[in-house]
Amino acid sequence: MKKIILLLTIISTFCFTGCVDTKKQTKVEAPAKYEANWESLSKYDEAAEWFKDAKFGIYAHWGVMSVPAYANDWYARNMHIEGSDEYKHHAETYGEPSQFGYHDFVPLFKAEKFDANAWADLFEKSGAKFAGLVAEHHDGWSNWASKINPWNTLDMGPKRDVYGELSEAIHKKNMKLVASFHMARNLQIFKEQPEKWLNDTSYFPYNPKMPTSSEDPLLAKMYGNISKEKFYNDWLGQLKEVIDNYSPDLIYFDSQTQKIPESYKKEFAAYYFNDALSKNKQVSFTHKEGEFPKSVSLEDFEKGRMNKITQDFWLTDETVSVGSWSYTNTLGLKKTNEIIHVLADVVSKNGALMLNVSPMANGIIPQNQQDILLEIGNWLKVNGEAIYSSRPWIVFGEGPTKQEKSGMFLDKITYTPQDVRYTKKGNVIYAIVLGWPGNNVEVKLNAFTKDILNKEVPKVKNIAILGYNGNIEFSQDTTGLVFKTPNEEINSNAFVVKIETYL
Repeated sequence: MKKIILLLTIISTFCFTGCVDTKKQTKVEAPAKYEANWESLSKYDEAAEWFKDAKFGIYAHWGVMSVPAYANDWYARNMHIEGSDEYKHHAETYGEPSQFGYHDFVPLFKAEKFDANAWADLFEKSGAKFAGLVAEHHDGWSNWASKINPWNTLDMGPKRDVYGELSEAIHKKNMKLVASFHMARNLQIFKEQPEKWLNDTSYFPYNPKMPTSSEDPLLAKMYGNISKEKFYNDWLGQLKEVIDNYSPDLIYFDSQTQKIPESYKKEFAAYYFNDALSKNKQVSFTHKEGEFPKSVSLEDFEKGRMNKITQDFWLTDETVSVGSWSYTNTLGLKKTNEIIHVLADVVSKNGALMLNVSPMANGIIPQNQQDILLEIGNWLKVNGEAIYSSRPWIVFGEGPTKQEKSGMFLDKITYTPQDVRYTKKGNVIYAIVLGWPGNNVEVKLNAFTKDILNKEVPKVKNIAILGYNGNIEFSQDTTGLVFKTPNEEINSNAFVVKIETYL
């Protein structure tokens, strides 16, 4: 009989309960009202229980950025850089950017086939427990009915409050609502420094030959060519608008919030927490690379993740696509198993996954993206009990495939059927096997040894494979836990071994 032995990752890459990243301080009793200082704000539980249970969500990069459908979601910036591929494409297709700027795409963003209920239905079928939309990207365009930003979906383009429609549809599905904000990068800060005009800390490059340098108040607002004080006030005001009007449960911040003074960030956090307090709900918001304190927000790892179990809960944001977060005519897509493997890996280490989709400008999510989401949903229908409301086990996993470092923008990791990720609920341990090792194959789970767990090994009472009704043969000794796969393939993406132990 052929045997496949699941190899252990090097012990140093495991994380036991005693080797968490940061020992968190116990939260004190919540105040009746949060003050705009980090000491008061740190009393809020930044990791909402619903978020720790939800594990998987979906959002979308969509807006004016979707209209050109070329290159990637940074087209709006790069089209204004002379000599770039986007500049050449733009000049050939629409005319010189000095004559046809990014703002001229706004009337072309009509969202005429956008159906918020269809989106929410798809997200629900995909297994998402939280969902939403990029409220504002780097490009100065607001996807809600803003009274502060004239460049918004109600007053221009679609002439509809698209975020409002989607928030209502998501709430009807009893999913939690996401609003993502990338707008801090929009502020131009190098106007007086020509040698830095192309520094991407500012999204739109200042150039006297382009609309990005316009001092017309309307254009200047879109391109971030406004005073810092006005930008800061608008940043805070627009966040308050979304909180007041749509009540998001999760606010995601992209990079460059270090450009926003701490006083404004403190005021935002106090406003958000106090609003949640008044509504008797839990909220969370994220940061990248320390741009907010960990005591008030959760760290996000864009296209990355941790390589060990952490005590702090965290988020990975990833996209179904390859090469762009927003829709393009040549958009590549990941395979379903890649996304499922990332989800299992993230959850095993105390994180959650938020997956981005890329709708077309007309509001339709392409069928090939929908197919991937529905495949994930079908997998979660069978195996979701290993994901939802689970918590990390003593070790996150085993197998030959190593993730050498933690962080953002990691290289693609390809897992094998010899790689396993663990989660737990009470006396049940779930082993998520990242591929199908074969029919009638003996598989050894080496983590079930005292040397690896550094404590008494749980005695196994019963084993089952989710989605399979037959009995599973197993044995346990000091060298590990062995079970035999059925004589039929359960799932080629990943399958879950439900291991019931004695208390």
